[in-house]
Amino acid sequence: MSFSQSLIPEFDHEMKTSRTLLERIPEDKLAWKPHEKSMTLGRLAGHIAELPGFVVSIIQLDELDFAPKEGGPPRKPTVAESRQHVLEVFDAKAAAARPVIASASDEHLAKVWKLSSGGKTIFAMPRAQAVRAMFMNHVVHHRGQLSVYLRLLDVPVPSIYGPSADEGKF
Repeated sequence: MSFSQSLIPEFDHEMKTSRTLLERIPEDKLAWKPHEKSMTLGRLAGHIAELPGFVVSIIQLDELDFAPKEGGPPRKPTVAESRQHVLEVFDAKAAAARPVIASASDEHLAKVWKLSSGGKTIFAMPRAQAVRAMFMNHVVHHRGQLSVYLRLLDVPVPSIYGPSADEGKF
């Protein structure tokens, strides 16, 4: 079984779980953040929604440079304007990502991919490793943050990898 084929069931599970959390964001709290150094709820939800698009960049591009080219438009992070907005962004990005993952060959995923900022390399690693570290682990990390935001806002947290205090079921 290829790496991409082994990743698809995990992708499907993580996207379903991520969507369940995004469905619960309280629209009246999008500007809320638990600490002055934290992202707002709207930005965190937007980041989770945009992350499936990141895996497309990892697989389809040789490099992603976060800093805009001189004269180019600045990168505009996604910030949830509403629950519906963030779900639409997430659904579109996840739907676009799945076939890109599924069609990637092991040979292609073994090629080095580079993340940079303003031409300075942040890291370079095989695409398969970048898919795991910079997409799958990344979305799980931020989803964990979102579950804490929801808990602090007294929004029921769904079961993720096991029962939650709010939902004692899988």
